[in-house]
Amino acid sequence: METTTPTVALLHDQTPWQMFMHADAVVQAVMAALALASLATWTVLLAKSWEYARQRRQLAAAHKVLMHIADMGEACASPQLGTGLPGALVAAADEELRLSHGLAGVAGTRERVASRLERIELAHARQLRQGTGVLATIGATAPFVGLFGTVWGIMSSFIGIAQSNTTNLAVVAPGIAEALLATALGLVAAIPAVVIYNHFSRTLAALKGTVGDLSTGVQLIVSRELDRAASVVPQRAMRVPWPAAAVGA
Repeated sequence: METTTPTVALLHDQTPWQMFMHADAVVQAVMAALALASLATWTVLLAKSWEYARQRRQLAAAHKVLMHIADMGEACASPQLGTGLPGALVAAADEELRLSHGLAGVAGTRERVASRLERIELAHARQLRQGTGVLATIGATAPFVGLFGTVWGIMSSFIGIAQSNTTNLAVVAPGIAEALLATALGLVAAIPAVVIYNHFSRTLAALKGTVGDLSTGVQLIVSRELDRAASVVPQRAMRVPWPAAAVGA
């Protein structure tokens, strides 16, 4: 009884920090890397959540205003459509209308405007996705990194058994516990990363839909502008007076 009590007390005193301090250098490096990966996951969560919330409010307000605008002049003068993605969409459409002024073919102008807006949408989507790829990387690799630390720790424990020529549990248990801690840290880093990445994927899909609604609204304004310009010519033609000779006849 006197020989087993200190061993039991030693095993009960093994806190995660103590296991980290007593672990092999390789296992320590694995644990530190996993801790940094977990910190990166929560940092991305805070930063991108704030960014997506701000984008959601801005896009929703812009879409609400855009649905009540009749022409490009009013759209360019609107404060809600003067900055960010809404401002870029309106500016691109207005620029294409200016460059296409006087050209025949309304369908071609519509296609050029749609092409400009599509490129802006894609660039905005790439910007929103920046920083989320690290979550997928952590979610895919962290369990295997932790498993590597576990395998290395267990190998060190077996080497310790061979060198001490004993199979006493007190010799092998601490090393195995330290090795298993690496696997636990790998799961702690990977599981939140996967959950957060999936959440951001759904959020990005919703934002993409809102951006598509904005682009459609701008194209509707452009279409009204083109139809309005096309209707002016026939009306002017109807007001041209007939030649005097024709009237006398």
